[in-house]
Amino acid sequence: MAQPRRRGGHHKCPRPAVLPAAALLLLFLAAVALLYVSPPPVSDHPVLASSRRRSPHALQNSSGAGGTVESERREISRLPREADDLWGSKFSSKFYGCSNSSSKFLDSSVVTQPNRYLMIVTSGGLNQQRTGIVDAVVAARILNATLIVPKLDQTSFWKDASNFSEIFDVDWFISNLSKDVKIVKELPEIGGKPRTPHRMRVPRKCTQRCYLNRVLPALLKKHAVRLTKFDYRLANRLDTDLQKLRCRVNYHALRFTGLIEEMGEKLIQRMRGRSKYFIALHLRFEPDMLAFSGCYYGGGENERKELGAIRKRWKTLHVSNPDKGRRQGRCPLTPEEVGLMLRALGYRNDVHIYVASGEIYGGASTLAPLKALFPNLHTKETISSKDELAPFSKYSSRMAALDFIVCDGSDAFVTNNNGNMAKILAGRRRYFRHKRTIRPNAKRLYPLILNRRNMSWDAFSSKVRMFQKGFMGEPKELRPGRGEFHENPSTCICEKTDGKTAAKSNSQIEAGSSNDTERGIAISEPAVLNYTDEEAGRSEAEEDASAEREETFDAEADDDALLRPEDPELEGILSD
Repeated sequence: MAQPRRRGGHHKCPRPAVLPAAALLLLFLAAVALLYVSPPPVSDHPVLASSRRRSPHALQNSSGAGGTVESERREISRLPREADDLWGSKFSSKFYGCSNSSSKFLDSSVVTQPNRYLMIVTSGGLNQQRTGIVDAVVAARILNATLIVPKLDQTSFWKDASNFSEIFDVDWFISNLSKDVKIVKELPEIGGKPRTPHRMRVPRKCTQRCYLNRVLPALLKKHAVRLTKFDYRLANRLDTDLQKLRCRVNYHALRFTGLIEEMGEKLIQRMRGRSKYFIALHLRFEPDMLAFSGCYYGGGENERKELGAIRKRWKTLHVSNPDKGRRQGRCPLTPEEVGLMLRALGYRNDVHIYVASGEIYGGASTLAPLKALFPNLHTKETISSKDELAPFSKYSSRMAALDFIVCDGSDAFVTNNNGNMAKILAGRRRYFRHKRTIRPNAKRLYPLILNRRNMSWDAFSSKVRMFQKGFMGEPKELRPGRGEFHENPSTCICEKTDGKTAAKSNSQIEAGSSNDTERGIAISEPAVLNYTDEEAGRSEAEEDASAEREETFDAEADDDALLRPEDPELEGILSD
């Protein structure tokens, strides 16, 4: 027992108090808890991670305030605890996918005209082809034609010889859409001889009237029309029932083969076996992507030569100001910058991350800073065996399909660009209860990251969280009608208004919602008139102008310019 303190006069220092065993245990547990929530060692802290690497953008050490590593060390405070909403929106339960057609949308058996066959040939990689398949069904419905199962692009940059049935469940595709559009696997012969379809191409963002003006006359005359290079050949805004048809195709009818689905689900379960929640990161930091972007990442003369050599493949591609793209937010963040963003948002370093990406420019050395921030990085190659991947590894689209499945099944999906895979998954995750989807606000983050050594970690992370508002996949982040429809399918998303509803939508069934007593109202977008054959009388020049206005309508689709070049290889690189 501690001795009582002596009063008055000179006194000896008191003897240390003897703590009971229970108190010592509590102190030990508190110390362990502090270690658990504390940041990594100062030398490995995100703010200092780049100080050990040369970069022309790095601020030079100086005696100015916050300019030295030592001052950074003094200013670093502990990372915030993981936020409760990092793995989902608290508002997501109020929204659900609703893609059922209206009573005015007649059965395909009623509207499909005899001797009208539409064939389409997709373009680009897996996800760009997916947009073409979705739009092909809608185009066939506009034309009241029978759709032939789409042909996949086998000659693009990705050089994948897979056909439709080797990627997608073709029988499910046909049967699921049977009431919307009649679909057959092959073009029927005529008089025992193969037909020769009339080949043509429609402009980008072709409207309903555009199809009636351009394609229908050829279809009536030739009976079979083959639309080539079919990507982004349908307007962004359509009648409500046609938009909902897009959703039924994309989110319900178009699913991968059983073999691909089974392997994708195995990968998801293996990630879940490592942690309760996991992030899927679509990194998009491949050499070809960086070469096309024309951006500069601080790799000196070697980087300029290497990416410049790749860039020479495209004669029309010229880069005059390599830093401009980064300042405008048009470049992928580096792996390290993505890691800084995620740590600033509140994700701890024990989070497991599935990296969906091709060859990383710079290899292991480029990934090293991200791995220092998040040691638990995985790919499909690291969590499966070569034998398991053998049926897929020689086919880029099948490998991309596995990444698609894991990204879709993740608790948080982080996309480092705004390409087709990013858009399709963003839209899909909005449709199925607004699962957490993070897109870096690169335009705001880039200057902040450059200046991060002039501020404390708390100040840096606070600004990151502020800049990322509106880029986290929350409901109503995008106004109805804004962005590509595949990214923002607002026509197909309903909001619950009270505790009663008449019926449950098909998407509620697939998404797992079982409450039959909730009433919802669709999130509307600008109305589009439904033109009949008789009303479709504009000239081709007027139609081209209309299509162009449609294409440039969305101020947020900042990568549309990347889709306009008619270079198959160039578009293929950007397609996923």
